[in-house]
Amino acid sequence: MPSVRNQIYVTQPSLPPLEELLPYLEQIWNNKILTNNGPFHQQLEARLCEYLGVNHLSLFTNGTIALVTALQALRVTGEVITTPYTFAATAHALLWNNLSPVFVDIDPNTGNLDPNRIEEAITPQTTAILPVHCYGHPCDVDRIQSIADTYGLKVIYDAAHTFGVRHRGESLAVHGDLSIISFHATKVFNTFEGGAIVCPDETTKKRVDYLKNFGFANETTVMAPGINGKMSEFSAALGLLQLKNIDDLLKRRRQIESLYRETLLSMPGISLMPQPLETVTNGSYMPILINHDYQLSRDDLYKKMKDNGINGRRYFYPLITDMPMYRGLPSANSDRLRSARALSDQVICLPIYSELTDDQVDRVASLIRGS
Repeated sequence: MPSVRNQIYVTQPSLPPLEELLPYLEQIWNNKILTNNGPFHQQLEARLCEYLGVNHLSLFTNGTIALVTALQALRVTGEVITTPYTFAATAHALLWNNLSPVFVDIDPNTGNLDPNRIEEAITPQTTAILPVHCYGHPCDVDRIQSIADTYGLKVIYDAAHTFGVRHRGESLAVHGDLSIISFHATKVFNTFEGGAIVCPDETTKKRVDYLKNFGFANETTVMAPGINGKMSEFSAALGLLQLKNIDDLLKRRRQIESLYRETLLSMPGISLMPQPLETVTNGSYMPILINHDYQLSRDDLYKKMKDNGINGRRYFYPLITDMPMYRGLPSANSDRLRSARALSDQVICLPIYSELTDDQVDRVASLIRGS
């Protein structure tokens, strides 16, 4: 087993040099504002709106609390159509809001919710659709919005993976009634922990801001039963520093993705998911699919990688619908989720982060090739 120092992880957070962070920490220390919409918080919201090309954005302590709050902000009730091929937080946010998830199969080429399966899942209790831009690849936003408009449904996008993704010339986060982005340490842009809700207008942002601050509109007026979802000044300061080099980080991740694709494209037994059209991706994940004609099973390759200090991830495995709190639902029936099941059983996400070297990428690829 390689030493910890020689391990290659599926992702690692990009951190600014400590000497660049210290002046921000000194400013926080001197002004004694640690949270509650402090100056760094306000600056980061403004800078992110400018960078992402969105009009309104509300920062949160993490993406999960942002998603829980988004569902509250839109007053979603009853049933919500969503995907089984996602991180647990997507569905958990529904349960925390006393909502009923209805799982629909995915498009095997994208990993995203299949629009062709949505309408058959709509009932009189359906009030919203919660799609996920899997691996930062865009959902079929036009089809999903058309269905939502026809049936009078809200659309909340779990856009956790989409920081910096541009689709047809604009941020992917502008679609739907609300979009939620994650700034977790494993994401391409991180604030250690953090997240945001992209809002379409000032009125919606104001309601979101009330909800993330216990519902307070001012010192004495409480507008709603809110939660404590505010981002701290430390996290906001880190975000401001991250933004200084984010274009270089994204460029490097895209280079690494291209290196993997060039090396593995014609590898027998290995399939790559198609590159999305009209999209500038962010290199957030590098999924490969292990087919039946590969020399090892998916799990055996995963173990071989791990034994050699390469920590890939079977992401997303298991399916949400395999988890105890969901597997009893009628929509969790495996016969209705064949594409999601197949993808979950085949996928390994390879290491991809800006500090990864070309030699390390070649080491990963060589191990997969068996050379």
